[in-house]
Amino acid sequence: MEIILKKDVAKLGHADDIVVVKTGYAVNYLIPQGYAILATESAKKVHAENLRQRAHKEAKLREDAEALAAKLAGMTVKVTVKVSESGKIYGSVTTAQIADALAAAGVEVDKRDVAIESESVKETGVYEASVKCYKDIRGTFKFEVVAE
Repeated sequence: MEIILKKDVAKLGHADDIVVVKTGYAVNYLIPQGYAILATESAKKVHAENLRQRAHKEAKLREDAEALAAKLAGMTVKVTVKVSESGKIYGSVTTAQIADALAAAGVEVDKRDVAIESESVKETGVYEASVKCYKDIRGTFKFEVVAE
């Protein structure tokens, strides 16, 4: 019996795979548990259309992420912080401060997607950071820490 998997099933296949299994396994376990649906002709057509649309959306998201990474590549943002007389920063620069500086420069990113390349930023100077734009696409940029 042919079925379309809705979820990953160990030793059988991944979600959206069309597989052939024994009738009892499909009727008594996979379909009632919600792991699969019966692969009728109409279900196969709907499945193919869903895969096509998902691929189109994926390509659009990837294209937008690559454009954002390219925009970030040549960028240098300034983060202003309070500094002591000796040049040390009170505390350290956080990803939230970098995300706010990027927003001021016209690039909206989530602070959870920002990663500072160096261990900690506790002095003024120029540092590097990266932003996770999409699954495997990262954009790196420089940020300058300046006294307030």
